[in-house]
Amino acid sequence: MLLQKSSSSPSIVFQVRRNTAKLVAPAGPTPHELKLLSDIDDQQGLRIYYSLVEFFPYQDSMAGKDPVHVIKEALSKALVLYYPLAGRLKEAPKGKLMVDCTGEGVLFIEADADVTLDRFGVDLLPPFPNFHELLYHLPYSNDGIIDSPLLLIQITRLKCGGFIFAVRGNHTMCDGYGIAQFMKAIAEIAQGASKPSITPVWCRDLLCARDPPKVTCLHPEYQQLLLHDYKTPSFKSSHASFFFGPKQIHALRCLLPDHLAQSSSTFDVLTAFLWRCFTAALYWKYPNQEVLLMCVVNARFEPCRSTFNPPLPEGYYGNAFVIPAIASTAGMLCGRPLSYALELVKKPKKEANEEYLHSVADLMATNGRPGFSTKGSFIVSDLTKLGLSDVDFGWGKPLYSGLNKAGITDIPGESFYIPYTNSKGEHGKLVLICLPEDAMKRFEKELNGILHIKDEEKPINSISKL
Repeated sequence: MLLQKSSSSPSIVFQVRRNTAKLVAPAGPTPHELKLLSDIDDQQGLRIYYSLVEFFPYQDSMAGKDPVHVIKEALSKALVLYYPLAGRLKEAPKGKLMVDCTGEGVLFIEADADVTLDRFGVDLLPPFPNFHELLYHLPYSNDGIIDSPLLLIQITRLKCGGFIFAVRGNHTMCDGYGIAQFMKAIAEIAQGASKPSITPVWCRDLLCARDPPKVTCLHPEYQQLLLHDYKTPSFKSSHASFFFGPKQIHALRCLLPDHLAQSSSTFDVLTAFLWRCFTAALYWKYPNQEVLLMCVVNARFEPCRSTFNPPLPEGYYGNAFVIPAIASTAGMLCGRPLSYALELVKKPKKEANEEYLHSVADLMATNGRPGFSTKGSFIVSDLTKLGLSDVDFGWGKPLYSGLNKAGITDIPGESFYIPYTNSKGEHGKLVLICLPEDAMKRFEKELNGILHIKDEEKPINSISKL
């Protein structure tokens, strides 16, 4: 059976008592200067905040120690090195963003909840109930980007002695890898280190537009698709998470020819399958509709990393990714064997190299910083390499570490892969996805048609024919 949870699942009710939000400034003096963001940072699609959450159980060895005090003090010390995060964004002509390193600090909230950790379930699966209580939303100035705190951290103590660490970060400052690096720095200092093992590096000029800028690649990820005139199944977004362990991945590989099943990565196989399910759920009436697959490729990892000469320096915590896209029609994607989708999935990653990244930066500088293509797009971000599950403030590793939900902006088709171990000890990937309510029901039906099988049976492709 496929382990899953959706925003319509039964919830729990609890109360949270929050102290007034306070600014935590760097523990020592820091430079007061202006720092330009890169043209990869400075995209319209990244002018948003994303949220991460970690659940920590009670530990006898930490009895008498307050996680709020320990983490707050470590945060202040970490900000000495990561001092741009304590500043505020300013906007120059033509929308160019820069950081005014004022040292004002990040917002910090201390809270207590009248609930125990076990009430969240044996398997901690997002979306989590009453998350707005665990990471309070504070109104920011203007559009929430300019002259606003760049980070908000809330630590919520639980009745059982455990606690929840939640952070909301400005995406223009850090990608997922960057914020994970910062969280690891806080954790290392919380455990007694005088400084983090990785020294932060700014160097945003490495990913700024060239002089003169020259767009050398095609970038369909910034071109909005023309959708057929149809009634959206539901205007209300639904969020869900699905666990894919060894049994589920094996079932998907059985749908492929042997040579592809053996030579393809788990990411490629899973993404091909989910893209088909997404398309069948949302565009099942429109076989001629063009749809996009957009895969986030980070320059810190292969295959993109090996194309950089020299590679990005260790400690770089800015945005360092591109989202190359590949297109198909809905009818071809869902009417052909899964191997067709799999071969398409592999293409965007091959395009993501150093030249592609520079081409994106040049596009931002010359074409008014266009937003990502969202309509008709299945956007996949693999967070399994971030190392968030290794963050240890002294209370051991978190029971869950990742996003609260897919879809930072409730865009249908946003999907994230998170490393996950279920209560049975099975290791796999947790897939978070956002879809309209009615489409989510069809999406779940497509998944269940393949994955609700007996172990000894070879699965049959049950994707809807369009």
